[in-house]
Amino acid sequence: MPGTRHVTLASETDLQGFRSACRALVAGRTPPEAVTWQVASPDGPHPHPHGPARVDGVVAKLLVPRAFVDICGRAILHRDPGRLALLYRLLWRLQHDPRARDMEDADWQAARRCSDEVARAIERMQSSLRFETVPIAAPAGAPLAPSWHVAWYEPEHRIVEPVATFFAERFPSMRWGLLTPDGCARWDGEHLRYARGVSLEGDPDPAKLAATWQRVAAAFEAGESGVSAKPVPDPARPRPRVTEAATQPNQPDPTLEEPTSLEDLAQALDRCRECPLGELATQGVPGEGPRRARLMFVGEQPGDQEDLKGRPFVGPAGQLLDRAFRELGWPRDKVYVTNAVKHFKFELRGKRRIHKTPAQQEMAACLHWLESEIALVRPEALVALGATAARQLMGTAVPVMRERGHWLKRRDGLRVLITLHPSALLRADPEDRDAAYAAWLADLRAAAGYFAQRGAA
Repeated sequence: MPGTRHVTLASETDLQGFRSACRALVAGRTPPEAVTWQVASPDGPHPHPHGPARVDGVVAKLLVPRAFVDICGRAILHRDPGRLALLYRLLWRLQHDPRARDMEDADWQAARRCSDEVARAIERMQSSLRFETVPIAAPAGAPLAPSWHVAWYEPEHRIVEPVATFFAERFPSMRWGLLTPDGCARWDGEHLRYARGVSLEGDPDPAKLAATWQRVAAAFEAGESGVSAKPVPDPARPRPRVTEAATQPNQPDPTLEEPTSLEDLAQALDRCRECPLGELATQGVPGEGPRRARLMFVGEQPGDQEDLKGRPFVGPAGQLLDRAFRELGWPRDKVYVTNAVKHFKFELRGKRRIHKTPAQQEMAACLHWLESEIALVRPEALVALGATAARQLMGTAVPVMRERGHWLKRRDGLRVLITLHPSALLRADPEDRDAAYAAWLADLRAAAGYFAQRGAA
């Protein structure tokens, strides 16, 4: 078709090349139907391993749910030749069609099916490998070369690298080799290296296995074309111990350490899957402000704009909060603003994503992130913007309309000022908005002392 873009990846599992090509295609506004995907011949020249990241000087920033990144990393290992087109089509729609964020969408289901099939194939291969002890012939007069543990396997999908990484971490002191038609791997106790696949016709009896490994080992030693090295996690690093709590709903992931900085917390939020919201949102939205702010404002959850930009209070409600800060004479950069729930919960109405109140179990799953934020910032007082924030901070339901403008005390002694969320003012009838805004400012003035004394940082 006219204007078709042909993309050639370095290999069938070239995830970095695929990501880079996607950025270039999105930057060039190239729709999925105008792209054809292919893979370089093993014997031909390979494209740059990471491909072009720019189109006409533009770099595309791709906004996708974390679930897409996880699925993409596995689905690209699938043998389905249409997987690359599927993943790019879903990626394109995530940039242009809010309905694509519905996990029941047909493209989501197809991508998840590929990912799940690859995950099951990896588990089967890890549990099915049987290693044989194979000696390596030494040159005449040389000491006897050490033996290797070698296994042969024909995987359902192109999963040599994740399986090899698993064994390098699990058996760091063992010298082993892995032979498959897709590729071969070798771990010598220090380096994990890969080479082209080999064929073993018939049953891989020990003699045939030894002869094949002799040829592959020689190729590794000679550094022939097709042999490459890939990083492997430090095998000396203790592997996290997964406890039974990991399978219980709404429990913190025991493999994650308590964040020791706001930066650590922001990264952990993107990985969080303690409730379903993390799968659907574009990204986690951490708080923002000085590390030692005297006053912390806590809202309900990110909205549509916050979800896309990864920053709190940047949508219409945030603009109203900024207006209040200006009229009260409170510098925005002297307060810490955050949300009780860290991912955007929504429902689709046409092409729009409409805010949906978090469920109690979702609030409970997110509570430890808010408490970690409070522990890291160590504010002198908190402002609860709305019922969800008040409940999270106080540990019980708070009648906001009755308590608004009043200070309550948490069990840890921190004072909490109760008031409305600014979005409540935006929903008020037009003729009532001025009066509602004035009453809201009066609530907030109860915190003026935290600015009048010595600033808020």
